[in-house]
Amino acid sequence: MEIQVWNIDRLIPYARNPRTHSDAQVAQIAASIRAFGFNNPILVDTKAGIIAGHGRLLAARKLQLKEVPVIVLDHLSETQKRAYIIADNQLALNAGWDDEMLRIELAALQEDNFDVNLAGFDDVELARLLAARDTAPGLTDEDAIPDMPEKPVSGTGDLWILGDHKLLVGDERWPPTFSGWPSVDRLTALAPVQQNPLGG
Repeated sequence: MEIQVWNIDRLIPYARNPRTHSDAQVAQIAASIRAFGFNNPILVDTKAGIIAGHGRLLAARKLQLKEVPVIVLDHLSETQKRAYIIADNQLALNAGWDDEMLRIELAALQEDNFDVNLAGFDDVELARLLAARDTAPGLTDEDAIPDMPEKPVSGTGDLWILGDHKLLVGDERWPPTFSGWPSVDRLTALAPVQQNPLGG
C-alpha cells in the first residue's frame, strides 16, 4: 500500500461515524503527533471518505497542519467500509495490558526524563501505575520497620515447630515461661530478644 500526502481539506469525514473524540483525547493525539510524527496515516476510500483516522484528522487541524499522510483503500465494498470503521476502533479496545510490564516500561521512560504523559494515560492512571511500582514486593526499604499489628500473630507460651527446631514465645528470665514444656532445654534456648518478631 502506498502512502500519499494529501491536502487536509480534501478529506471527508464519515457522517455516521459512531466513534467520538473528546477535546482532551484530540489534544493527546495532537501531542503524540508533535512528539513522534504522523506515523499512522489516515485511511480513506477512493472518494476521499475517511474510513479510519477521524481523531487524527481533528488533531491535525488542531496542529494547523496543511497536509497529512493517507492510504487509499480501494478493495472494500460499501458494506465492508462501514463495518471496518467500527472494527478498527473496537478491536483495539479488546486488547489488555500486562500491568507489571507496563509499570517497568513507564518507570524506565520516567528515568530517561521522558514525558510519560505522552503515553496516553491520564494523570490519575499514571499515578496509580507508578505508585503500584513503588510499593511492589521486593522494592521496600530493607531497613523499614513494619507497624505492630493490632492483634498479635503469636502470644506468650506459643510453641512454633520449625522443621527440626522449636521456637517458644516468652521470656526466659520468667520461670513460668517454661512450665508445661518439659521437653524444652533451657540451655539451648535462643538468646532473649527485646521484641517478638511475630508480633507478640
